[in-house]
Amino acid sequence: MLIVETIARIRREHFIKGKTIKEIARDLKVSRNTVRKVLRSGKTLFEYERSIQPRPKLGRWAAELDELLAANAAKSAREQLTLIRIFEELRGRGYDGGYDAVRRYARRWSKERGQSTAAAYVPLSFAAGEAYQFDWSHEIVLLNGVTAIVKVAHVRLCHSRMLFVRAYPRETQEMVFDAHDRAFALFKGTCSRGIYDNMKTAVETIFVGKDRRYNRRFLQMCSHYLIDPVACTPASGWEKGQVENQVGLVRERFFTPRLRFKTLDELNAWLLDKCIAYAKAHRHPELAEQTVWEVFEAERPKLVPYAGRFDGFHAVPASVSKTCLVRFDNNKYSVAASASGARSKFKPMPIAS
Repeated sequence: MLIVETIARIRREHFIKGKTIKEIARDLKVSRNTVRKVLRSGKTLFEYERSIQPRPKLGRWAAELDELLAANAAKSAREQLTLIRIFEELRGRGYDGGYDAVRRYARRWSKERGQSTAAAYVPLSFAAGEAYQFDWSHEIVLLNGVTAIVKVAHVRLCHSRMLFVRAYPRETQEMVFDAHDRAFALFKGTCSRGIYDNMKTAVETIFVGKDRRYNRRFLQMCSHYLIDPVACTPASGWEKGQVENQVGLVRERFFTPRLRFKTLDELNAWLLDKCIAYAKAHRHPELAEQTVWEVFEAERPKLVPYAGRFDGFHAVPASVSKTCLVRFDNNKYSVAASASGARSKFKPMPIAS
């Protein structure tokens, strides 16, 4: 096959130096027909493609490979096998050919079915007070000189892009409730719809499509704040892309370099100030003449009024030991000596602010 450099030299030898076809063929050691083809076509690149790709070993396995590729394409992105795994599966069935033949076949198979084209997405648009998005992230900080991983709750109003961030030691349901309450107290209201991933503190069972069986206490919280919860499709982060982007933004702008605080309360007070300062300093991505804070202030009247704190923290029965200790969630807590040996109820609450 002619390379680009040879074609360029043939053209220069003829059109610039005025050499004949015979002279060029002798100097470059190519046939006169090749020189004639380059000069007459005017092309600067020649490519060769086989009209029929011979597959001496893969040919009789094509039907089974089609079946494997089709079954793999029908799976969700997270569950799809890599091509090397499909090759190993085919080898397990008796195929004794090479991987390259399988790779070329799979590429052609994908092109024929349009799977090689990039996926297209329609940007989501939200009215004022329509929806918010919630998610968690894990960040590394220094608390009182000790490196710790904190779980950061993220809430974002979809219309104004107003953000709320708060750090917790864990991702328990009590922390979920507390994060919602503090965010809604800051916003002075909530939206009519909340968009979540399928976190275990909210979703118990995933059915086909958008049908979910939500946790009972989570539904109580949504009922208290008049929220209609919506869970995303598994492995479809773009359905709550705003809060996903917020996670990256907060990690880059707030948690880098590594934060150092004495207590979690000091960290959360600083994060709240940073959220407000960021909203006041940055332009809204769609309403470029206004800041995020200005759009948020305009959105506030459209929010569902704040209903007050949700008391959804359930009490669990517990026995007080003779040493005046109560065991809960693999931890021991001291109680008054008068309660020794008695049956009591333990009500877990989020950490105090």
